[in-house]
Amino acid sequence: MGVPAFFRWLSRKYPSIIVNCVEEKPKECNGVKIPVDASKPNPNDVEFDNLYLDMNGIIHPCTHPEDKPAPKNEDEMMVAIFEYIDRLFNIVRPRRLLYMAIDGVAPRAKMNQQRSRRFRASKEGMEAAVEKQRVREEILSKGGFLPPEEIKERFDSNCITPGTEFMDNLAKCLRYYIADRLNNDPGWKNLTVILSDASAPGEGEHKIMDYIRRQRAQPNHDPNTHHCLCGADADLIMLGLATHEPNFTIIREEFKPNKPKPCGLCNQFGHEVKDCEGLPREKKGKHDELADSLPCAEGEFIFLRLNVLREYLERELTMASLPFTFDVERSIDDWVFMCFFVGNDFLPHLPSLEIREGAIDRLVNIYKNVVHKTGGYLTESGYVNLQRVQMIMLAVGEVEDSIFKKRKDDEDSFRRRQKEKRKRMKRDQPAFSPGGILTPHALGSRNSPGSQVASNPRQAAYEMRMQNNSSPSVSPNTSFTSDGSPSPIGGIKRKAEDSDSEPEPEDNVRLWEAGWKQRYYKNKFDVDAADEKFRRKVVQSYVEGLCWVLRYYYQGCASWKWYYPFHYAPFASDFEGIADMPSDFEKGTKPFKPLEQLMGVFPAASGNFLPPSWRKLMSDPDSSIIDFYPEDFAIDLNGKKYAWQGVALLPFVDERRLRAALEEVYPDLTPEETKRNSLGGDVLFVGKHHPLHDFILELYQTGSTEPVDVPPELCHGMQGKFSLDEEAVLPDQIVCSPVPMLRDLAQNTAISINFKDPQFAEDYIFKAVMLPGARKPAPVLKPSDWEKSSNGRQWKPQLGFSRDRRPVHLDQAAFRTLGHVMPRGSGAGVYGNAAPPPATYQGNLYRPLLRGQAQIPKLMSKALGLNLCCHGTGCSKPKMQPSSQTSTRC
Repeated sequence: MGVPAFFRWLSRKYPSIIVNCVEEKPKECNGVKIPVDASKPNPNDVEFDNLYLDMNGIIHPCTHPEDKPAPKNEDEMMVAIFEYIDRLFNIVRPRRLLYMAIDGVAPRAKMNQQRSRRFRASKEGMEAAVEKQRVREEILSKGGFLPPEEIKERFDSNCITPGTEFMDNLAKCLRYYIADRLNNDPGWKNLTVILSDASAPGEGEHKIMDYIRRQRAQPNHDPNTHHCLCGADADLIMLGLATHEPNFTIIREEFKPNKPKPCGLCNQFGHEVKDCEGLPREKKGKHDELADSLPCAEGEFIFLRLNVLREYLERELTMASLPFTFDVERSIDDWVFMCFFVGNDFLPHLPSLEIREGAIDRLVNIYKNVVHKTGGYLTESGYVNLQRVQMIMLAVGEVEDSIFKKRKDDEDSFRRRQKEKRKRMKRDQPAFSPGGILTPHALGSRNSPGSQVASNPRQAAYEMRMQNNSSPSVSPNTSFTSDGSPSPIGGIKRKAEDSDSEPEPEDNVRLWEAGWKQRYYKNKFDVDAADEKFRRKVVQSYVEGLCWVLRYYYQGCASWKWYYPFHYAPFASDFEGIADMPSDFEKGTKPFKPLEQLMGVFPAASGNFLPPSWRKLMSDPDSSIIDFYPEDFAIDLNGKKYAWQGVALLPFVDERRLRAALEEVYPDLTPEETKRNSLGGDVLFVGKHHPLHDFILELYQTGSTEPVDVPPELCHGMQGKFSLDEEAVLPDQIVCSPVPMLRDLAQNTAISINFKDPQFAEDYIFKAVMLPGARKPAPVLKPSDWEKSSNGRQWKPQLGFSRDRRPVHLDQAAFRTLGHVMPRGSGAGVYGNAAPPPATYQGNLYRPLLRGQAQIPKLMSKALGLNLCCHGTGCSKPKMQPSSQTSTRC
């Protein structure tokens, strides 16, 4: 499902689930950063036991950020990842476990989506590079100014896939990072750390869920463990609910749409590459000292409290006079299942169900009306009752026609409003607008990006007069820039022939007109709607997909080989007679190997990440699988407006043909490539203060060759198997830094060992229930909270987990101090327009230090002579009034 759309709907409907994070920032004194002490109590008024990191949600924004300059090389990328993890750790401050999971080889059902994303990314990247070069040449030919083009290889984000050298290096860097923090950070002192890198099969978030499921099934598990999962994917909310753990929280970066992005040509903000005009960059600050500062603040984090979402859902799903006993846990499972119909990573959404049209609310209402007739719930512990699901789907099918007509009416109404708005804007704007230094500006925005301010207005006016006198052919309405040249942005009369509407993509299906089902199957599947056998096949595949996805969320991967073999979904009205359809899957299937997955998801343009002989299969015209790698492919907008919303019509990979072709090139693999192509497992790390440290050390000293049970009494009830690691981090052995700018760990005390989750029979069913002994958190919602989603007022999330937190405020003395230090003058001034100094890629807050750098001295606040404030010792901020709880968002 679309992450922004679902999150927007969820946060508007259930606003109290969101809590703003209180983040303690590192302090700086005399140019030395003092790291945050994460061993102190959490400033968010909550203590978390376990923190789980879905690492791909960290890797992507750190390697190719959209709202700031990208790292120059791979080493800077690794440091940026370290700093991001540090920041999350300082906010959450887990006390028992840190689990870092990187996406490994995915099930075949997920590989179709990965293939689509990577082919799109490659195509869009090449198109962007061509467009960028065209605009650059055009600007330079007109005498425009552009900074010299950096000679660097474009970072291909497709390398963030299991089996590449990049992912292998990342695993090594994370091992070093974990060892360093266990040695040097007091917050990591008693922590158990598990690293599941890209060699371990499975998606990151599902490896985390598998760990939680298997630990919950152990007798020593603490049912009141407080979990915190970091990630931005919408399915994390469903996965968290599916655990039935009473204390589950998700932390994610606050979603802010339309973040400013720098132009790829001139690196200035306020326009895209296609609109770049090659204007010289303005001076920022008196001496251009703010030239490298970013115009946007560092992203902030929010918590999503799933216990509060459970409160909302319990109230919404409670039904009276049921013919069976109401069970809130089973109702929540049904709610999770119904959300799959609006889209997920494995199945396309049904044509009649769109999140933005209130599809989930419609499904819930139908569910509450029909469930009295079903005789029970739709699901149980991840298994679907198809007879009951059929009743829900056919009820949706009855209103499909009205849904399509209303969608068309809403779109037409929106277009009319937009057309009227454009007409009003054209009618109200003047026929002529002066440009250059005469361009009107909003108050206080003279120093904003894109504004043209003459450094010498008298000289600029003189040059404009001289230009007018010497150029009689120039129109008297032409405006000029501060250097006397005609302005490219002002002084142009509006054209009468300007279009009042944007061209709409052609829609041959026309779902709002009679005969929509026949046209849909003919256009999308190229079959006649009367072909009942084919329609039955599509519906059966979709029903299999629903059963597979729910099983994946609640029990683990039911089949590594299954996938949905169509680009489009059937209609809800087609779900007739599904009760008898089989929903079993082939047992004993195995995942692809990493290099095999690369061959299944990569376009030929990313073949440089593969061995030469394997790469040749993607580009050689005589290759037996050349049809898997089209150089170009169609994108069906499918009723949408933008290409990124459409469906990439790529051929599905035939697994048998792929494996047959690879058999011929397997002998060409080098020993290093063979190692990257093997499947691995998880590695557990502890520091010298952890109770497990001596136990693990003894295993290495005795040279144990058989797997050994983890003693649960030494690790908060965690169970599993230990086996010796050939590349282990061991005490008193130097841990070499894989990042040249960071020092080696010469006095290491941390230790690592292979870890395997508890194993169960293939047909074992993990019960989707709240465990005995689990205590539900105290209710958070008050009667007034039920109305906040619909009263029309702007909803402001609370800060931290305590309702009693009082906001920080300044006293009169503090305002006088600010009055002395803030610059005075007209407009907003430098203080109002300048961005904070860049903190990106400046090295770690903790050790490891740069080679040759001295240790951070112990700082004494009394010796520094600084005022103490609510932020703690050593802070130079103005003194504040005391408060029971304070926030660093001041």
